[in-house]
Amino acid sequence: MRWVHTGFESGSRNRVGGGGVDADRARGSHVIGRLHHVVLDCPDPEAVAAFYSALLGLPVTYRSEDWVVVSVDDRTSGLAFQLAPDQRPATWPAPDVPQQLHLDVMVEDVPAAVTAAVALGARVLDGDVLADPAGHPFCLVRRPGWAPPLPEPGER
Repeated sequence: MRWVHTGFESGSRNRVGGGGVDADRARGSHVIGRLHHVVLDCPDPEAVAAFYSALLGLPVTYRSEDWVVVSVDDRTSGLAFQLAPDQRPATWPAPDVPQQLHLDVMVEDVPAAVTAAVALGARVLDGDVLADPAGHPFCLVRRPGWAPPLPEPGER
């Protein structure tokens, strides 16, 4: 499975993860990754993708047995729907079953990005699946060939 949740509060000077990195310093450093997809776990990716395709007026741009993407085109990040047969619907606002979605972060070099994310306060859960300082899982995925290269350190 893939998971994601990351970020810093704008203007915050608080340290992240009790010993992590200063948010202002993190924003000023080079880009580690770029948002790839927002991923929703669901028991029927095809049906949920069809719903969002109709709701947003966007096409389905990729599909496999367990993964469907809705996006502007097949070279743009978008919403992805991942097969999760045991996914239970959120009971929001009741906290019994929390909301289920995550972000994929595209990177040039997954091992280097894992190292960089850990330096920012992430924890490795399994290979390219990490947890942010609050414990939210997220994935680092290699930049697909259709996506423009990430900026070099010092570029934006």
